[in-house]
Amino acid sequence: MELQNISRISKQFNVSTRTLRYYEQIGLIQPVKKDDFAYRVYDENTVVRLQQIIVLRKLRIPLRQIADILKSEDTAVAINAFNQNLAEIEDEIAALSTIRSVIKTLLDHLHVQSDTLALLDDVSLLEIVDSLTASKINFKEEKTMDDLNKASEKLNKLTNKEVRIVYLPPATVASIYHIGGDPGPESITGDLLFDFIKTSNLAKIKPDFRHYGFNRHAEGKPDGMEYHGYERWVTIPDDMEVSAPFVKKQFVGGLYAAFMIPMGDFHMWEVFYDYVKNLEKYEIMWAGGDSVQLHGWDGCMEEHLNAINHYLWSGEECDKFMQLDLLLPIKERE
Repeated sequence: MELQNISRISKQFNVSTRTLRYYEQIGLIQPVKKDDFAYRVYDENTVVRLQQIIVLRKLRIPLRQIADILKSEDTAVAINAFNQNLAEIEDEIAALSTIRSVIKTLLDHLHVQSDTLALLDDVSLLEIVDSLTASKINFKEEKTMDDLNKASEKLNKLTNKEVRIVYLPPATVASIYHIGGDPGPESITGDLLFDFIKTSNLAKIKPDFRHYGFNRHAEGKPDGMEYHGYERWVTIPDDMEVSAPFVKKQFVGGLYAAFMIPMGDFHMWEVFYDYVKNLEKYEIMWAGGDSVQLHGWDGCMEEHLNAINHYLWSGEECDKFMQLDLLLPIKERE
């Protein structure tokens, strides 16, 4: 099998390049570095491993458990992980069965007394539904990658309750930008930003600081790891000075569509974009509108929510609870 670049793998498996880079960052897959290639490529073993990861993700296995399964030769690790997730699914199936029964009872009641929902006031009914957790998945047996991808599309439909319209306020930011390198520009800029927050005492000076990040590729270069760039902003007091490699910039803020994801669910970018581009009232405003204009940036951003606690936490505890807002700049349709 020939070596494949990140763009080709992204299209083949319908996985964003952002997700692939995150899998590299946390050690799930490892690219191959060849002298005669300008950027990282994937060999046959890595492609097979990626397919395994995708299947397990479609089956709702957390990335932490996937890492344990793939690095261990002991089948007991996989058995324990599958049993744990099977138990959760069985609970959801039981909840769905109860929900179906309750809804059928409500329908029967409405067919007889169509002018009232008085049955909803029944205390015993409240006790039944109070402990239910709504199901998050359609329970259907999938056997192929095509089936899994189709099921994923159904699962990933967004609603206007999940996508928020927010206004990001203008702010002075300290910017750090890096292209390429190991272990990747996300990690490199993240470490530099952490040190900046620590040495500047920003958590004390501005405990409400906000942390944004976005892909910013080298202009005119292919989307390979050698040319992949990432930029981070952290909001700072207007009068704070910064030193190289940080740059002080002004973010003018503006209107954005926002959708929250757990750290690692970057495949939701495609789903989020598809939803926002079909909004009736708003349209996407590429390149950040009147915000900071940068080559290689289309205006999309990610905000690390609850940023100060991510600074105070560390390691696995931080990764476990980290949430991001995916942000698309928008304006009202004319």
